[in-house]
Amino acid sequence: MFELRSVEELMRIASAGGGFRLDAHHRSTEDLMKIAYCSKASGARITFTNMAHRQTNDLIRIASSGAGNVSFEAG
Repeated sequence: MFELRSVEELMRIASAGGGFRLDAHHRSTEDLMKIAYCSKASGARITFTNMAHRQTNDLIRIASSGAGNVSFEAG
């Protein structure tokens, strides 16, 4: 469901406090960081799936942007 939404739409949802699961396989690290950052102020819980292919530094950057509101799943 959320995979078809734009980054801007996902940012708005996260900013409003809406939590969701997102297949992040085809999203850039920068886009995931933007979405994660929007969850920071609202406290929205976001789970990014299909993250096994990401480099550790990218995961750290995304997690830091969300300040504890982001979780990852490998598949």
